[in-house]
Amino acid sequence: MTDDTTTNLAPELVQVIDFLRQILPFNQLSEPLLQRAAGALTASYHVHGESFDINTQPMGLRIVRRGAADIRDHDNKLLDRLGEGESFHIGGLNAEKGDVTAIIIEDALLYFLPDEAYRSLRGADRNFDRYFSGQRSRRLRRAARHQPDPNSMMRELGGIMSTNLLSVSQETSIQATAAAMAKRRVSSAFVVAGEELLGIVTDRDLRERCVAKALSVEQPIASIMTPTPHTIDSSARLVDAMLYMTQKGCHHLPVTSDGKLAGIVTTSDLILARQDDPVYLVRHLTRQPDAEAMVATLQGVPNLVVQWVKSGIPAHEISHILTAISDAVTVRLIQLAEAELGPAPTTWVWTSFGSQARGEQLLGADQDNGMIIANDYTPEPGDWFAQMATRVSDGLALCGFKYCPGKIMATTDEWRQPLQQWQHTVDRWTRAPTPDAVMRVSIFFDLRAIYGNFKLVEQLQQTMLDKASSNTIFQAALAANALDSSPPLGIFRRFVVDRNGDHRDELDLKKRGVLPITELTRLHALAAKLPQVNTVERLHALSDAKKMSLVNSRNLQDALHCIQQQRLNHQCELILAGEPSSNYINPKDLPKLAKEQLRDAFTIIDEAQTALRLQFRGGLN
Repeated sequence: MTDDTTTNLAPELVQVIDFLRQILPFNQLSEPLLQRAAGALTASYHVHGESFDINTQPMGLRIVRRGAADIRDHDNKLLDRLGEGESFHIGGLNAEKGDVTAIIIEDALLYFLPDEAYRSLRGADRNFDRYFSGQRSRRLRRAARHQPDPNSMMRELGGIMSTNLLSVSQETSIQATAAAMAKRRVSSAFVVAGEELLGIVTDRDLRERCVAKALSVEQPIASIMTPTPHTIDSSARLVDAMLYMTQKGCHHLPVTSDGKLAGIVTTSDLILARQDDPVYLVRHLTRQPDAEAMVATLQGVPNLVVQWVKSGIPAHEISHILTAISDAVTVRLIQLAEAELGPAPTTWVWTSFGSQARGEQLLGADQDNGMIIANDYTPEPGDWFAQMATRVSDGLALCGFKYCPGKIMATTDEWRQPLQQWQHTVDRWTRAPTPDAVMRVSIFFDLRAIYGNFKLVEQLQQTMLDKASSNTIFQAALAANALDSSPPLGIFRRFVVDRNGDHRDELDLKKRGVLPITELTRLHALAAKLPQVNTVERLHALSDAKKMSLVNSRNLQDALHCIQQQRLNHQCELILAGEPSSNYINPKDLPKLAKEQLRDAFTIIDEAQTALRLQFRGGLN
């Protein structure tokens, strides 16, 4: 294909321009700059085994027209494999990677852009310059940043919390505290000792704990305060606060910064959210009278997801929102069941596993849940917990959260057990890591409390961390499992797709992209005995604990964000087309930039898996 502006050019130059139009980042250049680039190129043929390094070849950008080349470091480690349309600049690679060498592995025709012309183009076009301004991880990070500003409900609490705080000592009388609250026109007061937060008192406490009980107003305020109140960090978002307040049943949530009291968020702040915001949606779900009413509320979620994507909310934020929605549905179903069944016979907690526990759900998620019960529990006919599990699981299915095909749900006796039985199960899995046990670990070792006594989850998680961090054979089994799903890249970084079946010419972004990252990150976190569950939080914690380099941590975060964004974009296309959600895409349908970003992301996964194999090679053998 030729452009009208090239009709007066030499035929061979037209062919070069047509080729450049098809490859990154030349396809972003204006026509005059594209012609300038083509005019500066020279072509050369190179045989298998020929090499390029900074000391033996002239500086400049080399573009693979045909053939292939490996990029290797001074230890002969493979850094990248380049095929047709990909380029390398030895000087630029040296700046990033140290001494590197390009080696022709398949007889190649290369285009050479001298360094002066290359730098002139970078100076003339900002996007062209940005493409070459860093390693693949920075390209992914830069792409993630080029999103419109997210909606206001994703703002951090530090920017919206109230800082008009009233603090009193625990000896201050109830009357004096009430007078101070009236004077400051606030609905709460904090009880402190120095910088330590001891408790909180609200208007409701004054009514229900003092006036309604005819308590003397001369009593100290500590007598009616809520001691050690729940708090949230100022870096959390409004949607985080909403979900947390719903779970805890509180109307005032103290906000801390660096462990110190900094502000407060109230239910009034949540009500101010617009009706198309996730904050409003989740809050609305918590007030529905039955599962059928929640179904009606949830019907518009897919279209809302499309709106959120179009408004620029990145995939990791949307997955957080969708997790908050599923949490809210679960909590409300439990509350409705409790109203009918009465109080539980002993303490317990409903826990989520897998993507919901990690806060990484997207559309089409199924159920992965269980119940941890206090050790004094003994099943009886008409068991309360079995009834609760059935009601909640059926309600979730009605609301669109499919039953787990593997029956990993609280309705299964095995996943509705006393804490001690759960701990015995974990001990058995870690001592004898059979393939079945390892498969279950990949689900159950990502767990999070949804409703009930959160301490039961904390105790079980501590058992998991203790057992996993001290057992290298178990870690090796997890490593083998993490290496079982490789990224879908073949030779010359070409995509590897299914060749047969319903998904011919497609690849699974979840199985071949997301899961390898979550599984290798989980292994590193368990080995380091880190309690975080969310994948990005785990990667941050691993870097902070010096268990993973900052570069590798950031690379994996960027790769995860990239793959999740492509996955979500594809789901939105299916929503608009009226088709069911899917994790399969045909890479041929992607824009060139999206393809390149996916290749970068899959390459990062491949490098991380190679490092994992080396780290656990003793146990794997």
